[in-house]
Amino acid sequence: MSDADGAVPGDGRGAEDLDATAPEATRDTKKAKKKRPFWVELPILIGVALVLTIIIQSFIARVFVIPSESMEQTLHGCEGCNGDRILVDRVVYYFRDPAPGDVVVFERPTTWDQHGPSNRSDNALVAWLQDFGAQFGLAEPSEEDVVKRVIAVGGQTVECCDDQQRVLVDGKPLDEPYINHLFPNDEQRKFDKITVPPGMLWVMGDNRNASADSRVQGGGGVNGFVPVDNVIGKARTIILPPSRWQGIGDHNPQALSAPVWQAGIPVGVGVAAAWPVLWLGRRLRGAVGGRGRSE
Repeated sequence: MSDADGAVPGDGRGAEDLDATAPEATRDTKKAKKKRPFWVELPILIGVALVLTIIIQSFIARVFVIPSESMEQTLHGCEGCNGDRILVDRVVYYFRDPAPGDVVVFERPTTWDQHGPSNRSDNALVAWLQDFGAQFGLAEPSEEDVVKRVIAVGGQTVECCDDQQRVLVDGKPLDEPYINHLFPNDEQRKFDKITVPPGMLWVMGDNRNASADSRVQGGGGVNGFVPVDNVIGKARTIILPPSRWQGIGDHNPQALSAPVWQAGIPVGVGVAAAWPVLWLGRRLRGAVGGRGRSE
C-alpha cells in the first residue's frame, strides 16, 4: 500500500520515478519479442488459406469445370478441353430441395453408367488437390461430378414426347427455351412414361440429343433417377473465361403448365393491393389540400 506522498513501501522511488521508467521497460519488452521472418510466416499464411478454402468449398461455394458439350448452349465444354468454370452454390439446398429448372451439380449415382477407374487418387488430400487444380486447368475434372438440369421432381410423371417434340410432365408440355437448337427433322430421344419417386430427380441436358442423362443412364427407367442427397449444389454463374461472365438461368419449364387460376394469382394480388394504395394516396392529397386552403 502506498503512503501519503505516493511512495511504494519498501522502495525508495516515488510514483513519478516509476512512471518515468515504464516506457523504457515497454521498449525493452518489444525489442525482446523479435518479429518472425517472412519465410516462417509464409507457411502459416498458406496453411490458413488452405483451411479457409476447404471450409468454403465444402460448405458454401465451389468452382466446377464443364467437361462436355451436354449442356450447350447454356454451358460450354468439350472432351479434353478447358470448358466453362461455374460457381456452384452449396448453401441454397440446406433450406430447400432442387426445383424444376435448376441447373445442378451432383455426384454420379451408383445406378448410372460408370466411366471406368476413377481419375481421382484414393488419398483424400491428393484427391482434393486434384479437384483444386482442375479449377485452373492443372488437372482433369472429376468424372464423378455431373451437371444437368432438373426436369421433374418426386411425385411427378415425365415422358417424351408430344407431336411438337416437347417433354411432358404430369401430361403437360414443358416450356424449354434453353434447349440447344433442334433441327426441323431432329427428334428428342423418346422414353416411356415414368413417375419420379420421392427424394429423387429426373435430370436432362440442355443439349438434348448429345446428353447421357436420366433417359439412358443405367439403361434408363428407374436407374436414371438422381437421389436428392447426391446433389452438391446449384450452378449460379459462369466465372471463367471472362468473355463468358454471366448468370446461369433457372427458368422453370413447368411454369406454363400451372392451372390458370394459379397463373392468375400474381395479377390478382397486384390488383387487390392497388386499391388500398390508391385510397391512401387520395386521402393524403385531400389532407394536404385541406391544410393548404385553411392557411
